[in-house]
Amino acid sequence: MVEFKYVITDPEGIHARPAGELVKAAKEFNSKITIEKDGKSGDCKKIFSIMALAVKSGNEVTITCDGDDEAAACERIQQFMKDNM
Repeated sequence: MVEFKYVITDPEGIHARPAGELVKAAKEFNSKITIEKDGKSGDCKKIFSIMALAVKSGNEVTITCDGDDEAAACERIQQFMKDNM
């Protein structure tokens, strides 16, 4: 299991467009990828699961990757977060 923390910098937080792109990026991997905020977690392969967390700008999230390709998944998702959120 690999995880990292990220503070959301997008002024709108995680809204539909970047959430959809995050789902696409997560689905490239076999690993289970979750996003957590304030003790609640969601599956990064399901857009409604991400949107239900209502992540705003300035919130810190924890991304966890667990599976056979977890290192590559974590690296890809971390770069995605830096580029888009």
